[in-house]
Amino acid sequence: MIRVASYNIHKAVGTDRKRDPQRICRALGALKADVVTLQEADMRFGSRQSVLPEAQVREAGYDIVPFHIRPGGIGWHGNAVLVKHGHRVRTARALDLPTLEPRGAVLAEVDIDGRTMRVIGMHLDLSGLWRRRQVRSVIAHLDACGEAMPTVLMGDLNQWSNRGCLSEFTGHPHYRLLDTPKSFHSRKPVSRLDRIITSHEWRCEATGTLENAALQAGSDHLPVWADLKLHDH
Repeated sequence: MIRVASYNIHKAVGTDRKRDPQRICRALGALKADVVTLQEADMRFGSRQSVLPEAQVREAGYDIVPFHIRPGGIGWHGNAVLVKHGHRVRTARALDLPTLEPRGAVLAEVDIDGRTMRVIGMHLDLSGLWRRRQVRSVIAHLDACGEAMPTVLMGDLNQWSNRGCLSEFTGHPHYRLLDTPKSFHSRKPVSRLDRIITSHEWRCEATGTLENAALQAGSDHLPVWADLKLHDH
């Protein structure tokens, strides 16, 4: 079994309006995930440095997947991927999406327990029309990969209902939407903005979020996680 998780860390600014990267890293450690996709992991302006010090990320048990886009940044339009120490990253790249706002997605292929999985991290637009275009673009990127492999797509989709851009996944023969907990706003979650989508090779054993109230205050979003098994395991 592997655990995947997605977390919009809001540039490490918590519900107390304090920027506290160490609190985010403690939350990451508590998740105990094999793969994590982050949103809003880099500063939006200036040199767009990472809000998380690499040393603290490593202390939490993770390696940062390198995208080599800009010095000091760990992602693409704030999207980043972390993997548990010991997992090998085969390839990683940023994905260009049709955008109205500065948005994007990232892709990584990771070896875990002798199997390779493909991971997409994304943070979609506030506009429903553009979200649909972006999801179609992500699926097109996956179709163009050639080699089929177990796939997980995660991120802040900014979709308040199970319709809209989510219909692009639920109507697709190869992907399914997991029933993850409500994640926004972290003080009183009312919506599932943060979602996990899997290809049909996966069986979902459980989903959840952080239970620790102090760590929940690290962002305006809660992280969401899923424990997955391959059907042939």
